[in-house]
Amino acid sequence: MSESKASKGYWIARVDVSDPEQYKAYVAANAEPLAAHGARFLVRGGRFDNPEGSSRARNVVIEFPSYQAAVDCWASPGYQAAIKLRTAVSVVDMVIVEGYGGPQPGG
Repeated sequence: MSESKASKGYWIARVDVSDPEQYKAYVAANAEPLAAHGARFLVRGGRFDNPEGSSRARNVVIEFPSYQAAVDCWASPGYQAAIKLRTAVSVVDMVIVEGYGGPQPGG
């Protein structure tokens, strides 16, 4: 993998939503800060298996052009405002991680 691939950043979130209609306000509000920081959804809900550990109803993986962009997006005023719209209607576990560009199995 190239060096630029290794420096990408990712949000990995697991979400339980108690009020889908109210949650839509959060989704609308997060669009601008995500776009401003170069975000791209890789996983947005969808079918999943949970063979180990705990889970939540919804899984999301968002790719950013860099780890710093991922951190900056989360800390941005626009995203912090969006968070306020989701806290009453959802529970979220989120990590921000740096991509990996090292050796791969079998390679």
